[in-house]
Amino acid sequence: MNSDNKHNMSRRHFLKVAGGTAVASSVVLAACNNNDSGNAAIAPEDVPKDKMTYRTNPNTGDRVSLLGYGMMRLPLEGGDQADPNAAIDQELVNKEIDFAIEHGVNYFDTSPAYCQGRSEKATGIALHRHPRNKYYIATKLSNFDPSTRSLEESQKMFYNSLKELQVDYIDYMLLHAVGGGEDAIEEFNNRFMDNGLLDWLVEQKEAGKIRNLGFSYHGDIAIFDNLLAWHDEGDYHWDFVQIELNYVDWKHAKEINEDNTNAEYLYDELKKRDIPAIIMEPLLGGRLANMPNDIVADMKRRDPNSSIASWAFRYAGTPEGVLTVLSGMTWMDHLMENIKTYSPLKPISPEEDAFLSKIADKIVALHDIPCNDCKYCMPCPYGINIPAIFVHYNKCLKEGNLVRDEKDSNYKRARKAFLVGYDYSVPRLRQANHCIGCRKCVSHCPQEIDIPKELEKIDQFVEQLKQSDPKD
Repeated sequence: MNSDNKHNMSRRHFLKVAGGTAVASSVVLAACNNNDSGNAAIAPEDVPKDKMTYRTNPNTGDRVSLLGYGMMRLPLEGGDQADPNAAIDQELVNKEIDFAIEHGVNYFDTSPAYCQGRSEKATGIALHRHPRNKYYIATKLSNFDPSTRSLEESQKMFYNSLKELQVDYIDYMLLHAVGGGEDAIEEFNNRFMDNGLLDWLVEQKEAGKIRNLGFSYHGDIAIFDNLLAWHDEGDYHWDFVQIELNYVDWKHAKEINEDNTNAEYLYDELKKRDIPAIIMEPLLGGRLANMPNDIVADMKRRDPNSSIASWAFRYAGTPEGVLTVLSGMTWMDHLMENIKTYSPLKPISPEEDAFLSKIADKIVALHDIPCNDCKYCMPCPYGINIPAIFVHYNKCLKEGNLVRDEKDSNYKRARKAFLVGYDYSVPRLRQANHCIGCRKCVSHCPQEIDIPKELEKIDQFVEQLKQSDPKD
C-alpha cells in the first residue's frame, strides 16, 4: 500500500462522487491579498447570512460549515504581520469571529504552536463570548519539541489547550503533523506511542473530553497507510483526517516533492472508509492565489469575474466526504470573500476540472520553492528570515524577475527588481548568506523542504546578480 497509483481515483470519478453535494451559485474569493480578481470590494451587507454550505459528520451528526476558520495567521496590532514582537489584535480577532459566526462559519482550527503559542488564547477569548453550541473547536497535540514528548508534558499541553480555549472539551483533536521528520516512523512512536499518549487520548475521548479524534498528515505515506490499517483492524478509530488537497497536489504532490503523497490517493483512501476529510492548504500556501501573469491571463479569459483563488477553494470544497476546508484568514475582506464563496458552493464542473488540470501542469513546470509561509521553521537560531526569503524568491519567479542570462534584454530590469526587493523584504542580517547549514529548521518543515540547500541556491543567485553589475 505504498504506491500512489494503488486504488487511485480518476478525475472523472472524483467529480462523479462530488455531484449533488452542494447547490450551485456564483462565487468570488480572495483568500490572500489578491489584486488579480478585478472584483469590487465586498460590503458586509452583501455577504449572505443564511446560505453557507454545510457537511454532516457521519460519526457525530455535527453540521459543519464548509468554510473552516484557520487561526494560524491572526492579525497583529499595528498591521505589520512580519513583526514577531507585535501583539495579536484581539479586538479585530473578536470582530472577525463575530462576523464569521453570524454568517454561518462554525469550525475554528488552532494549535498550541500557532502564532508563537498565542493563537489558542486569542481564539478562546473571542469564542467564549458566544454560546458553546455555536462553534466547533479543533486543536492539536503539537508536541514537536523533544522536551514536550513525555506523557506528563503532553498531558500538560492538552490541559493547557482546554484552559486557553476556555472549554471543557475539544470537538476535533488532532495528532499534529503526522509523517514529518527525517525518520517519520521513529518520530511518530516517540511522540504518540512509546509514551502511551495515543491510548491516553482515546481515554479522554471515552471520558468526553474529546469528541472526535484524528490526525493531520504530512510526508511519509507509510505512516498514513499504517494508521488507516489500524482503523480497519479496529485498533484505533479515526473520526477524521486532515490532508492537503488542491488542484496541483491532486496529481503532482509527489512530483513537486518525492516525499509527499498525491492528494488523489489520500482522498481515495479516506473516502473508501467513509472517514471525513478536513482540507488544509487549498491555496498551496498562497501560491494558487498569486501566480505568474500568463497563468492569471488564462484564468481570467476563462472566467473574468472570479478571483484566481476562488478556483482553488471551489476545487477543494467540491468532493463528497470533505467536511470543511480551512482558510487562514487575517483580514475581514478575506473572511467576507471566503464566506461568499461557500454561501453556497458552486462545485467544479468536469470541464473546469480539465482546465485546472492544465493549469496545474503549468504551475508544476515553474519549479518554485514549495513554501507555504507557515513559519514552523522559525525562529532560526541565526536570525535568518527563512519564509520571507522564499516568498520573495517565488514572487520574483511569478513576475518574471529570475533572469540569469546577462544577454537577456530584460536582465538589467529583472536584476534590479530582485536585489532591491530582496533588501526591502529581508534585512541584510537576516538574508540567506548567513545560513550555516545547521539544519535545525528541516525537521520542522511540513513540506519537507531542504531549507539550507534552497537558501544556498538563492544566495548563489544573489551573488551572481551582484557580481554582474550591468552598466547603463
